[in-house]
Amino acid sequence: MRSTADRIRHALIFEGLGLAIVVPVGGWAFGLPIQDMGIVAVVSATLATLWTYLYNLIFDRVMHARVGHTQKGLGLRVIHSILFEFGLLLVLMPFIAWYLRISLIDAFWMDIAFALFYLVYAFIYNWLYDVIFPIPGEARVRQS
Repeated sequence: MRSTADRIRHALIFEGLGLAIVVPVGGWAFGLPIQDMGIVAVVSATLATLWTYLYNLIFDRVMHARVGHTQKGLGLRVIHSILFEFGLLLVLMPFIAWYLRISLIDAFWMDIAFALFYLVYAFIYNWLYDVIFPIPGEARVRQS
């Protein structure tokens, strides 16, 4: 299993790189001032960072208890990403609606757009992270 330091590195790199993409692209796509997009993105990233740590810790512990390792194949990575984004949607939607003074429906659609981006981003990021920073002492499981 990953160490606490490794999990923190994982979360910080993930959120920093995500912000570097989301703030300018999201501001442009939603027609928001960069400051508003920046605040929404930073608060969302902070909440997402906490959720990332907690979710991955729980997911890995459950997986390790059930199958004896934490290596994820393609199917499990898809499930992992979808469940993560669903939980994050429930946390972020009320904040977005409140801060931007928009309806929950508008916040839902904005959050869905972010979730779709982050679903793909998280899949690619996590796969590359596991390749670049393999889990010490665990045999590689074939990714198929």
